[in-house]
Parts: sequence; C-alpha cells; structure tokens
Amino acid sequence: MRPKKLNRIDLQRRITLVLVICLCCFSLVVVWLAKIQLIQGAALQEKANETRTRDLPVAAARGAIYDCNGNKLAFSITADSVSVSPPDIKAAGQEKEVASFLAQALSLDEQTVYQKVTSDVSFVWIQRKVDFDVAARIKEQIAEKNYVGINLIEETQRYYPNGVLAAHVIGFSGIDNEGLEGVEKSMDGVLAGTDGRIVGEYDNQGRLITQAEYEYIAPTDGSDVYLTIDENIQFFAERELDALMNSDTPPKGAGVLIMRPQTGEILAAAYRNAFDPNHYGDFDASAYRNFLISDSYEPGSVFKIITGSTALEEGVADLSSRYYDPGYIMVNGTRIGCWTNNPHGSQSFAEAVKNSCNPAFVTIGLSIEEKQQGLFYKYIRAFGFGQNTGVDLPGEAPGILIDEENVHKVEIGTISIGQGIAVTPIQMITAVSAVANGGVLLKPQIVSKVVDSDGTVRKKAKAEPVRQVISAETSATMLEVLQGVVEEGSGTKAAIPGYKVAGKTGTAQKAKNGVYAPGKYVGSFAGIVPADHPELVCLVIVDEPSGVYYGSQVAAPVFSAVVSDCLRYLGIAPSIENEVKPSVNQIKVIDVTNLSAEGAEQALRLSGFQVEVAGSGDVVVSQLPAAGSKADEGSLVSIELGEAPETGALGMITVPDLSGKRMSEVASLLSAMGLKLTYTGSGEAVEQKPEAGEKVQAGSTVNVRFNE
Repeated sequence: MRPKKLNRIDLQRRITLVLVICLCCFSLVVVWLAKIQLIQGAALQEKANETRTRDLPVAAARGAIYDCNGNKLAFSITADSVSVSPPDIKAAGQEKEVASFLAQALSLDEQTVYQKVTSDVSFVWIQRKVDFDVAARIKEQIAEKNYVGINLIEETQRYYPNGVLAAHVIGFSGIDNEGLEGVEKSMDGVLAGTDGRIVGEYDNQGRLITQAEYEYIAPTDGSDVYLTIDENIQFFAERELDALMNSDTPPKGAGVLIMRPQTGEILAAAYRNAFDPNHYGDFDASAYRNFLISDSYEPGSVFKIITGSTALEEGVADLSSRYYDPGYIMVNGTRIGCWTNNPHGSQSFAEAVKNSCNPAFVTIGLSIEEKQQGLFYKYIRAFGFGQNTGVDLPGEAPGILIDEENVHKVEIGTISIGQGIAVTPIQMITAVSAVANGGVLLKPQIVSKVVDSDGTVRKKAKAEPVRQVISAETSATMLEVLQGVVEEGSGTKAAIPGYKVAGKTGTAQKAKNGVYAPGKYVGSFAGIVPADHPELVCLVIVDEPSGVYYGSQVAAPVFSAVVSDCLRYLGIAPSIENEVKPSVNQIKVIDVTNLSAEGAEQALRLSGFQVEVAGSGDVVVSQLPAAGSKADEGSLVSIELGEAPETGALGMITVPDLSGKRMSEVASLLSAMGLKLTYTGSGEAVEQKPEAGEKVQAGSTVNVRFNE
C-alpha cells in the first residue's frame, strides 16, 4: 500500500513545528549561555582561578625585642615546616608511600597523615617548625626516593636567648608567631608584620605549569621593640630572688620592680616563680601570670607613704604634730592594735612614720576625712589606685577599692594603715615614684621605642604626666621623713653605705574568702635612692614568707642587695661624705660568647668571677652581666649555652683587655679562650694587638708587649 502523500499545507505545518522546536532549543541554549556568562561568570572564573592557582605562604620576619641598651631579649630564627600538596601526590600515585614516610619521620599517626595526604585541598600542613636534624633527614629521603608533593617551607620561630630572664615581661609567641603573653602580646600589632605569598599556576592534573608566570608578594617584616628594661638590672633583681627562693625558708613567690621616678621607665620587673618562654608548653598556664601587673595584694604599712603624704598636703599634719599610742586605738567600737606589743607613747609625725605606728596613722587618716568627707578617697584615686596605670603589658588589674558609700570610720582607719585596700605592685611603685619625683604621677613605661624594619623610629616613649598629686614641698618633706625609717626605724636592713635611702616597710596579713588567713602574710619594702636626688624607686614584695614574715626582715635586705649593684652599675655616686665605702673591687666582665662551656668557665674564673651555666649546646650564646659592664670581684656571671643562630658568627672570639696582667695570667686567659700568645718584654701587659674588644677567629694570635 502506497504511503499517503502529504499535501502542501500539512508539510508546511510540520516544517513550522520543527522550526519552532529548534528555535526554542536554540533560545534555551542562548539563555543558558547568558546565565553562565553574565550571572555565574564571575563566580565560575574565581573557582577556575582557585583550581588553577595556588598560594605558597611567605612568612614575615617578626620584629626583635631589645632591652634599653640594645641587647636582644627575643628574636626569630629559621625552622623548616613540613607541608604537602595532595594533588601532586595523587598524580604520582604515592599516597601510601608518602604517608608512611612522613608518619615515621615525624613520629605521627600514619592514618592521620594519610587523611591529610589524600584530602581534597591543594595545601595542608603536616607538622610546623620541626627540628633541624629531622628536616635534614626528610630532605635526603625526598631526593633519594623521588617523592613529590612534599614541601619544606622555611618559617621563623621565636628564640629567647636569656631563658627565664624577664620572662613575665617579654612573654612568648605561639606556633603561628602570634604573641600570647607579655610584650609579645601587647605589642603584637607592630612585631608581627604582614605575611607575603608566592602564587603559581597548575593544570587540571595538579601539575605545575612551568612556563606560567609566578607572582611574588613580598612580606612586610615586623618592627623592633626596645624596652625600658635594662638586662643587667633585671639580672641583679632575679639573682636575689633566686637566692631567696633557694633559701632554707623559701616564700611562695617574690617580686622586684625598679623604676626611674623622673620618667616612669621600668628598669626591672622580676618575679619568681618563673618559666622559660623557649619551652612555655612545659609549664602550667598559671606560671605565665605576671603577679606584678595582674595580682592585687594588701600593701600594709608601705601604704602609710600615701596616707602621710596626703595629710601633709592637706595640712592636717606637719613635722610638729604629735600622736599618742597606748598600743591600740578604738574606732566606733572596733579595736585596731599596733603591730608591736610595746606602746610607742607620745611621738611626733616623723617618729610615727619611723615607728610605723598603726594608732597614729589611723588618727591621721581620720583627720583627713574629718576635714572633708571623701577627701582621703580623692587622694587615693589621684595616686592611681582603683584604676589601670596603662602600662603596655596585658592583663593589668585595677586593684580593689571598697565602694565609697560603704566606707565609714573603721574602713578609713584600716585603709590608712594599708589594710582593707588591695593594690597591684605596678600601682604601688607608680604612686611611690610620684612622692619621690616632686609629686607628679607618671604613666609607667615599659616600651622605650619602636623601630621599623627600615630603621625608621616609629615611636619613642617620653615621660607622660597624669596629674600633679602633691606639691614639691610635700614631696621633699616626706622624703626627709622616710629617711628616718631606714636610718633608725624598721628599714635599717635596706641601708646602702654611702647613700641616703628613704623607704617604708610593710607587712600585711593575706585575706581569703573575706577573712584574714592565719599565718599567711605579704612582706614588702618600697625604697627611694638617693633620697636627696631620687634616681631609682624599688619595690620588693615577698608573698607568704616562711618563718619570719616582716617586710623589714624579708624584703628590705633584698632591696639593699639589688639596689647596691644598680647604683654601682649606673655610676650613681655616693652622696654621704666621709663614710667608709665598700672595699669591693670591681672588674670589667669579659665577653665569653662563642666560647665552649669549659673555655668560658675557665676564662671567667681566671678573671675573678664565679660562674653559673645554663642550657645546653656547643657554645655560649649569652651572658649576664653583659660583656663590658662592671661587676664585683667574686660575683656570679651566668652563661647560657646553645647553638649560635647566626652561622657567620661561629668561631669569632672577642679579645679581652689584658692591660695590667702578668704574663702567666695572660697566657692562661688566652689559652682558655682558644687564642694564642706571642710576646715581647716581661712584667705587666702594657700593649696588645689586636686591641681589646676586637673580634677574631678562634686560634688567632694576640701579640702582647710586657713591661716592668
């Protein structure tokens, strides 16, 4: 049967239908393409770029931290970190081999490493900042086994050459070089810098396109931070704290703050117990807490400096004022006793300060409040208590003041003698410095300057007056009165031969859960020296001393030992004429960096010092006191062993000053330091080449001329 022939109209209809269908399909394709190009284009382009390009991070160098003399306290050294590129490893089919190798080399769980190696990302860390020897072995195996996709990226990690020295001030930074404690945290914004990166192109198989261009975005290195801390003064303070903590009756903790009263610069901020920031992970987090900044304590009689200064300024007391002490005082039915069982009887204002008489100071405090309600609290706040000082350290506490509406006569009486008020050590030394400098409260300074990586000084600290609290006349009178405490009162153990010392002892019972804990005390001493032209203020705090707990017995001797060394080191001349000066011979400390432990110890002992060795390694990387400074003959020099961070400096020895030494002394000293001797003449050394202070290679010869 023949098929039915389509008529012309039907044929046209069918052709039209086909054209309409084709047109619709074409329109759909156009719309779809438009959507991809116009609507989704940017997102798809970005996704393609992400697939095609990968970033390789380039870490910025973190700025160093220096003391006020330019000695490095913290700096960055290089360390290799291990990462992998999973697409490269998958393309080579080495997933299992690479995972097994890295797990074994880095002592990691193999399954965990395998998950990272096979993950759907272009870059993943395996382990950050591995030991040098481990990194070297990994590099050898990569070359030997032809492993692909394993990258060793040079990063930086923090190194603290002095270990525990000033640890609570410096703090530390974590694995990502982010400051976590101390100045490392408070100044992280300027120390950190900005990381850079390298951008490369890869094909759809994850292979590097070698012909493609690379984009290098350079990092911006961090700025260096110079502290007001003096490394040597910090060492003096920590040395005495270590001696205290290692005594037969060690306290729970102890701290020393030293400040320049005219500028507010903190020269030392030491606390024990301490931690090593190089190994901060080995210590409990509570060890990081900076007691000097973050903890409050009742100051006890040291606070009488504030009470007495306020009374003199307001005219409610003067040097002719007299007070009677029967051994106690009654305030609104509450008995407040004196610290001694022997009543002081009738006494002048100066004698009340010297005797640290509680009843007299309760009377003084009440007389301030009687003149004007709230007047005493006005001065307490003006001296900076109950508020942060603004020091550039994290975690500062404001102290504790009783709400003013809850302060009545009894509270005024107890606050007058330093009980019922809690202050921080940084607040206390700042307030005492105001009494010492003519009555001006200054913001305490811990950062001296900030220097950018190009050498530009970005910030330089200067004295920042907060307010005038008392007059210069009141300041001078109070300093004169406080000298009596050290000359004849409770602070005699703080005396320093040749210098006028003003100060005040303090002993306060510790409170716990709102009541005073039996047998738990804080002993302290705040001293100003020289009293006739103050250069230093030092606060010593001993927390929960064992056995004898009075500040006059546990804190004042520490003050004397630390500040005596500070005065000699700073070259502050004695001010008391015709007094016998200490007969201790002072010697210039030789430079033993880059010497072996044995050589350094022998050289220092030949020079007249005792030696303390810390750390481990091939050479001496740091020493305290610093080379070139003067220290007492027979005193302790601490040396730290380690690996010299700058390989170019290995083997460089600083030639010592040989002048005045006999031939046998010169020969022994140079031999200990790994140097050779040639000489002419006999007697004492009068000339040498290379000269003292020059750096030479180990094994070099020093020519010395001797003369009788």
